[in-house]
Amino acid sequence: MESLITAAARALEAGDPLGALNRVALRNDAPSLALRGIAMAQLGDLAKAKALLRSAARAFGPREAVARARCVVAEAEIALVSRDLGWPAKTLAGARATLASHGDLANAAHAGHIEARRLLLLGRVDEAERTLAEISASPLPPSSLVVRELVLAGIAIRRLKTTDARAALDRAGEAARLAKIPALLAEVDGANLILTTPAARLIARGSEHPLLLGEVERLATSTALVVDTFHHVVRRQGTVISLGTRPVLFALARTLAQAWPADVSRERLIAGAFGARHVDESHRARLRVEVGRLRTQLEPLADINATKQGFMLAPRKTRDVLVLARPVEEKHADVLAFLSDGEPWSSSALALALATSPRTVQRALDELARSNKVQSFGHGRARRWMTPPVPGFPTGLLLPGLPLKT
Repeated sequence: MESLITAAARALEAGDPLGALNRVALRNDAPSLALRGIAMAQLGDLAKAKALLRSAARAFGPREAVARARCVVAEAEIALVSRDLGWPAKTLAGARATLASHGDLANAAHAGHIEARRLLLLGRVDEAERTLAEISASPLPPSSLVVRELVLAGIAIRRLKTTDARAALDRAGEAARLAKIPALLAEVDGANLILTTPAARLIARGSEHPLLLGEVERLATSTALVVDTFHHVVRRQGTVISLGTRPVLFALARTLAQAWPADVSRERLIAGAFGARHVDESHRARLRVEVGRLRTQLEPLADINATKQGFMLAPRKTRDVLVLARPVEEKHADVLAFLSDGEPWSSSALALALATSPRTVQRALDELARSNKVQSFGHGRARRWMTPPVPGFPTGLLLPGLPLKT
């Protein structure tokens, strides 16, 4: 019978969950429960997978610490895929330490990769890089190398290093072909789309056009004055002025930049920055105050000159003014951006990733659901949100083989 366990583990490692289930579906011993749990996860039944893995962890005896740790790692990956970002990281760290101390370096590395991917989703890029640096790549199987390179690509993309990202994705593709696991190949193909899909819009002199990620990277070294709506900063090369905590000033800066080299009327500035439909003298007085504050903030990079109609931006040491805008700008665009990865997210995970309150995220999700831009499934704490899938393009589930052997 142990030959069935070995054969099922090898089937999972090769990305064949149905083959694994055919061998252990009728067995309820601890190794079989664990293998069935991983197989169900690969097939998309995450709730059943989690229950099976927890049953397996309880069924393993006190001397089988490695097997229990492997169950914890598998459950952590299910939490990651289902975007349960609040899953206890200390539990995963403990399992990783147990696996490493018992010489199971491949699964210990896999645990580290899961943590790095979680940190990357939360925007903690430096921590993700440090976690990855702790893991040696030399003894890893191709399936684990794919995950490692995908994390490296994600870090490079976050830092606008497209050359590094492309190299990491090339290595990931090569490892995925060696692993011969369709889910991994699909994951790499999906990641490559990031480099060939418009990542931003460039607005200048009254016109706009899409930018790929590589073009956004080159813009970072441009001599132009750039109003960056992603980070709410105004910059030129190494000089960066943050207006993230001054939304009114940033709205004025963007409006002036988009109109440059023309001026902007006072009425348009008031409507854009204050949301006022009817302009009175109090609005004009407030505009003068806010423009004065913006002029002080932007002094190293530009001046703001009064004109007969309103105000005009006057950049220093450059002849170009550009606005770097999101590809799609609408209410709750930040929530939609996270859901665009095709994976199911919990509202609590979105709140963690966006660094905002769960109630704020829930209101946004409810509003997006009313306009049919997102959909949910499940109830209570198991409820998950995602964008409606495009017909013919199933969402991917990245659960590389995690063989469990007693």
